[in-house]
Amino acid sequence: MSVVAASIYRDGCAVPDPSRPPEARWRLDSGEFVWIGLFEPSEGELRELAERFGLHPLAVEDALAAHQLPKLEVYGEQLFVVARTARLEDGEILYGETAIFVGRNFIITVRHGSARAHTKLRNQLEAAPERLKHGVDFVLHGVLDFIVDGYTPIIEAIEEEVLALESRSLECPLTKDEIQRIFRHKRHLMRFSRILGPMQEMSGKLEKLDLPCIDADMRHYFRDVNDHVKRVEIQVGGLRDVLRSVFELGLLIEQQQQSVITRKLAAWAAILAVPTAIAGLYGMNFENMPELKWAYGYPMTVAVIVAVCGFLYSRFRKAGWL
Repeated sequence: MSVVAASIYRDGCAVPDPSRPPEARWRLDSGEFVWIGLFEPSEGELRELAERFGLHPLAVEDALAAHQLPKLEVYGEQLFVVARTARLEDGEILYGETAIFVGRNFIITVRHGSARAHTKLRNQLEAAPERLKHGVDFVLHGVLDFIVDGYTPIIEAIEEEVLALESRSLECPLTKDEIQRIFRHKRHLMRFSRILGPMQEMSGKLEKLDLPCIDADMRHYFRDVNDHVKRVEIQVGGLRDVLRSVFELGLLIEQQQQSVITRKLAAWAAILAVPTAIAGLYGMNFENMPELKWAYGYPMTVAVIVAVCGFLYSRFRKAGWL
């Protein structure tokens, strides 16, 4: 069986494994609960546990499908919780799923596509037996808090890159690669938002509703998870706004530079039009042109061209076109 870890707890402490026979492996005494962690189990393995702990068939089907949005379902005296995990790898946000079965004396976590094992979390919870003795609801909070904590490094990494793009856009127009990165981040954040909404709804139910297996004094713990999801959602919304402003700023900078180039070209075209017009006039092959026989005609023409061009240059320079 693909059991990553499994422990029986009494009064917040792990009970040493007495090497029970397979048929009595998960037999629990009064005041004990078991936490079983599985990673991508087969259908037969999960259905074996379902038969042992009386898991609802619909919940088992959802846990096997591994493509569910975050949700909370109540099946009699049991809870079925689905949470989505996320990690950043090579600039891509990769998603996994953790399905959690919660009963009065058991909690079963089923991970799909999640690279973060619960080993560190299990050690942290076992190091606090005074809180772990609360039971399965405290473990459920720990698992959800562990999953939501994994969102923060993703947002921080994207935020650093977005801020770098913002600084870059103030200096010069964005390159094609940078524009592609902006739209890639927008696509990732949009998909992330579609997960955060159901996650917030699910954690809100754990905080506010009277649910089986959840003690009233544990609700403020789930409120903390809900607040954390809200903060991440606000950060995601802020990053999407920044990406939009970075793209618009890049377009404005590019338009401004194009406008500057257009003004410079127009100014030089106006200046060059003067000698072109005069040269074109005297380039015509007419015999009766008075200035052709004048001794000072050539220097006077050059002087007029230089004077007019100099005047236009100074005016354009003063206006900021050159």
